[in-house]
Amino acid sequence: MTILTPCLSAVRRWHRPLVVNATLMFTLMLVSAVGMFVDDRLLVGESVWVKPMKFGFAMGVYGLTLAWLLSKLSKGRRIGWWLGTIFAVAGLLDVGAVAYAAAHGTFSHFNNNTDTVARTVRTVFSYGVPPLLLTTLIIAILVLIQRTGDRAMTRALRAGLGLALASMVVALWLSNSGATPRTMTDANGHAVSMIGGHGIGDPDGNGMPLTNWSTSGGDLRVPHFIGMHAIQVLLFVTAVLGLLATSRSWLRDERVRARLVGVAGLGYTGTFAVLTWQAKRGQAVTNPDRQTVIAFAGVAVFTLVTTVAVIIAARRRSASPIDEEQRAAFR
Repeated sequence: MTILTPCLSAVRRWHRPLVVNATLMFTLMLVSAVGMFVDDRLLVGESVWVKPMKFGFAMGVYGLTLAWLLSKLSKGRRIGWWLGTIFAVAGLLDVGAVAYAAAHGTFSHFNNNTDTVARTVRTVFSYGVPPLLLTTLIIAILVLIQRTGDRAMTRALRAGLGLALASMVVALWLSNSGATPRTMTDANGHAVSMIGGHGIGDPDGNGMPLTNWSTSGGDLRVPHFIGMHAIQVLLFVTAVLGLLATSRSWLRDERVRARLVGVAGLGYTGTFAVLTWQAKRGQAVTNPDRQTVIAFAGVAVFTLVTTVAVIIAARRRSASPIDEEQRAAFR
């Protein structure tokens, strides 16, 4: 109990509407997980509850991250509170629409039918999706104009929010992916008119287990997922570097940690860009061609070489403290 008390005390200072949002999202995830076992209805070969489970998890993790981040702002805290509240409400509406469609055994996205469920979901999306994009953009600007921690953390947050924003643009791109109008069958055996899709080349082809990412065509859900969770990955990198700094003197300089986080951010951005390019070319993430492999290799080599260069320079400076003091005296 004594260990949990400081953690609970810290969470109480986080953005409360977003904490409530995340709690509801994780609750939906658990309910959906149970639904997968007690409800045998299938939608395109998988449980109708897989999609709300995935959305609940993704939105819950992202909501908690924003709740923590907004508590760190030193400028625009009031604006940040309202932005977070709008995001929490919009996210609840959007994911609620996904769960609503799942409960009725039909498609939430790209469903062009005229029944009550399809029209309700489209209406919710039309009002709920734009606020997610707009609030993320403004929060990213708020983080850009101030420091929200040391240099490494600030850089991680800026890069992570930028990639999250880019991933939302990719999500809006989904409905304009060029998929031809088609008819599919929902879990109730009813015909559903579909317009648009997340897949390119084979919009409704075979999918990977759980993620359902296409294995027979391009799939913009891949870069969307990668971009949305960049902020968590980069914050994890920042935390690991901070932990390593306790035993490695050359990492105690926050400028070094910031440079390494910056390199990680560039590498992550390169990966996101290649995945987006791959998907738009109608190529499955599981079947990269030579061009894609070369692009990924280029990103990996750049990231590795730059990381090594930063580490070597930092270790040299750490090994020559007298020279560093002399250089500082002439600045």
